[in-house]
Amino acid sequence: MREGFDSIILDIDGTIWNTTGVVSVAWNKAISEHCPKAKKVNAQMLQKEFGKPMNEIADHLWQDLTKEEKDILLSYCCTEEQIALKNNTLDLCYPNVIETIKELSPDINFYIVSNCQNGYIELMLEKTNLAPYIKDFECYGRTGKGKAENILMLSSRNQLIHPVYVGDTQGDCNACFQSGVSFIFAAYGFGSASNYYEKITDFSQLKHLIQEKL
Repeated sequence: MREGFDSIILDIDGTIWNTTGVVSVAWNKAISEHCPKAKKVNAQMLQKEFGKPMNEIADHLWQDLTKEEKDILLSYCCTEEQIALKNNTLDLCYPNVIETIKELSPDINFYIVSNCQNGYIELMLEKTNLAPYIKDFECYGRTGKGKAENILMLSSRNQLIHPVYVGDTQGDCNACFQSGVSFIFAAYGFGSASNYYEKITDFSQLKHLIQEKL
């Protein structure tokens, strides 16, 4: 275990916030309007899917559709999702996320790496007012690359030496192992993880873990 973290890289869905209720309604609107034969979704289904690259989500949800149909439907879903989230007025963040990021920011830099579509991180930063506290971000939708590669890419361009990643799924855990980055498991999120440096059940617990390693 490396001593002295110099940065924190965050996942979004299941770590910073939970949008699955809002997003499921938006996706079902797109399905009804553009591909009624496709299976409808709900929040519980999306919690099992979020964290995967967008193409994998489409492949798993709509196995009976052609690739072209999946791509078109996913595009409509993402458009409706952006509209719904932009118009949403509910607080979708997990408890203590924003406060903890603000409190730790003077001492350590925050970054984001997600498997989301292009534009999703920017929208999240706008809705949560976290933009001033996030130094850089990367995502599958912008690079077409997996989470491990994006972690390495972001770390390289920001000259990060000992980052720690906070996420909520086994996929996050695997990406950290592949990229050689320590993993903190957000157990309050969507998934599970078999191996991690530490586990948190509330985002505020990050303060103690990080301050120990500064």
